[in-house]
Parts: sequence; C-alpha cells; structure tokens
Amino acid sequence: MLNLNRNLGVGLVCLALMLAGCSGARKMMPTPNVHLDENRDFYGELHPRLKTTEVPLYFVTDRAPEQDEQGNLRYGYGRSNSLAFGSAVVDLGRNITWEELLEASRTQLRLKSVNLELRDVKEIVRGPGTPLPYAKIDGKIVERPDLAKQNKDAIQAFRRAMIEQLELTPRKEVFIFIHGYHNTFADAAFAMAELWHFMGRIGVPIIYTWPAGYPGMFGYTYDRESSEFTVFHLRKVLGFIASFPEVEKVHLIAHSRGTDVAVTALRELTLQARAAGIDPQEKYKIHNIILAAPDLDLQVAEQRMVGDRLAETAKRFTIYTSPKDKAIGIAAKLFASPRGRLGTLGMEQLPETVTKDMEYSTANFAVVNFSGAKDATQSQGDRYGHSYFRDAPTVSSDVVLMLRDDLDPGPPGRPLESLGLKFWRVPPGYPNMGPGQ
Repeated sequence: MLNLNRNLGVGLVCLALMLAGCSGARKMMPTPNVHLDENRDFYGELHPRLKTTEVPLYFVTDRAPEQDEQGNLRYGYGRSNSLAFGSAVVDLGRNITWEELLEASRTQLRLKSVNLELRDVKEIVRGPGTPLPYAKIDGKIVERPDLAKQNKDAIQAFRRAMIEQLELTPRKEVFIFIHGYHNTFADAAFAMAELWHFMGRIGVPIIYTWPAGYPGMFGYTYDRESSEFTVFHLRKVLGFIASFPEVEKVHLIAHSRGTDVAVTALRELTLQARAAGIDPQEKYKIHNIILAAPDLDLQVAEQRMVGDRLAETAKRFTIYTSPKDKAIGIAAKLFASPRGRLGTLGMEQLPETVTKDMEYSTANFAVVNFSGAKDATQSQGDRYGHSYFRDAPTVSSDVVLMLRDDLDPGPPGRPLESLGLKFWRVPPGYPNMGPGQ
C-alpha cells in the first residue's frame, strides 16, 4: 500500500508539471506558418477599433471572485454556484505600436519581444446561484420566478455586450475557448487572445474558464472534480448563446482537460435535443468542435462520440493528437487506460467499432496527427509536447485555416497528408508556403 501511494503521488506530481499551463509573464505564441505568406493580408479589412495591440475578450466563469493586494478583481480556483459574465483586455505588447505588432505577426524572427499582459478584468453581470429552486405546477416544472427573471436579465445584459462587438465584424460568429487542467484565468485569456489575433480578429472571442489551478500534489484530482462541476454551467452557456439571433455560428476550441468538459456538455445537449425531436447542430449553431490534445480515456471517448453520435452535433469535428504528447502519455499510465488516451490516438490503436464507424459515417470528422516535427521542438512552452496547438507553427496554421477560411482537411486549402479513413498528418513546414516562406 505504501508503494502504491508513493507511485500515485509521483504520478500526480509528474502530471502536474506536464499539464500545468504557463503562468506569469508570457510571450506571444510563435507565428503560424500561414502568416508568412506575403500574398495574404489577415488584417487589411479590420474595423479601425480593432487595429490595436489590445485584444478585447469576453469571459464566462464559475470561478469564485477574489481581490488582489491592490483590491482589483481576480479569479482563482475556488468554485462559484453563480455564473459571471465579463470583459477583459489582453495587451499583445504594451510598449509597441500596431505596425510593430503586425511585423512581429509576419515573421518567425521577431526583433522585439511581444509580452502578453492581462488587465481591465470586469464583471458585466452575475447571474443567480444555480441550480434555481423549482416546483412542479400543473404538471410543469416552474423555477422560482424572481430568480428566473434575474437569470434572464443577466443573459440579456451579456447579449447586449456581445452585440457591440459583433457590430465590428462581418462574421457573426463566436469563438469559445475552454482551457485545461491547472490553467489560470490569465492562461485562458492569453491563449484565446493570441489565437484570435492570428485568426485575423474575426467574430467575438470568449473564454469559458472553470475553477482549475488548485495547488499541490492533489491539484489534478481537485481540477478533475471541478471539470465535472462546471459541465452544468457550460451547458447553460451554450444554450443561451445559441439563442441569440445575432449569432450565426458557434465554434468551440477545447484543450486538454477542457475537452472532457466540452464533450460532456455537448453530449448532454445532444441527447436533450434529440429527445425533443430537434437537430442539435441546427439548435446550437455549432460549426466547429476542436479537441486539442484531449485528456480523455479512449474507450470513454468512443462511447460518447460514436455511441452518442456526437460528431453529428457540429458541422465539422476535429481532434488533434500527438504520439509525442508526454503529458497525455503519463495520464494514460496513471489512470491505467486499457487502450490509451484520445490525445495520443493513432490508426494502430483504433478499436474495430471505431474503424467500422469511420468507414461508414458521413460525419465531417477528422483526426489530425502531429508527430512532433523538428519545427515544433524549438517552440516556447512545448517541452512536454502538450500545447502544440498554439506552440507549433504548423498546427496553429491548420487551426487558423480551418476557423478563418472554413476549410475541410485536404489540398489545396489545407494540404494535410491523408492517412486513410478520417486520419490526417501535419507534414513538416505545413502548409508549405514555398521557397523563402
């Protein structure tokens, strides 16, 4: 028993080190290769208010609010039963100009360091505590009227704020980032800000940030249960955002442990919609679901995605995997996943049921494999091969091409290498811009 506890402790510590987000000061992610193409201008038609080093973000969180030493609002790892809706600003280089940021966004060799800074975190509105008290009246479930009204008013306040941002872009779309284990509020804000910037600042960027980041050896176990706690709230958020008539498409980008949060919430919404005879894709307006480095047991993922036909809930369903992901590798050992974890999935690991489903299915589903090519090994923060969706210029290019240009995998737009079935590989130098690029 002593050896078992010691091994568990060592495993949790290793996992904590590997899956932890980059806290504190952070530099902007490496420039995606697609931005090296001199024939493309990602920012030429931007609204003047968006041509700034400041990135305006919206957030939804069930982290408990706190105050720092100066009395400023911040969010830690504590849980809140009420959802807060707010705004924040991420500065992509506070001491540089817009023109200098553009130059840094078009090269792999930056003359000036682009340091990220989070500021102006503000709550726009906070909803009532959940779940709302209810009663069964005349055979119908009725929530307590005063709290139901407070909830509705909070949703409408958030909607009005989003409309202001939607007016600045012709793309009436929202991009929701769901972070992983041990990530802070700032980690999530930085990841969404830089990704949205390289997408060309289209649509509205939102971070859904849940109570992660508990310190110490048992941080992973706390965060796992927080990921279960937050599913109810995410389900509500996806429902009300889809109800906004101003929003035409919703894109979900989930990373690491956040993929379990996203998949579980979507599964419940899907089953609910189908039980009512409604097409979940149409109801929830979900265009893209991206699972990056998913920290999910392969057999659990199989039950949810194949068994519950989750791929049909989105117009396009994409999973990024890597056999070189050390963090997912140790998670597979720690939790004794019989067939491994989804985040390292390769064709050789496919269960027969999944193989048959991929051969027969007409869903727009893809597994994109990143082998850890040489061009990613020098990327900042990718020592464990777990954050390659933002740290590898090849993979981030594919994410940009998918979300900005609305492209399916394959040449000419996304020249991934087909491996058969619905598997693809990210080749070195992708997307092969040509000599000198």
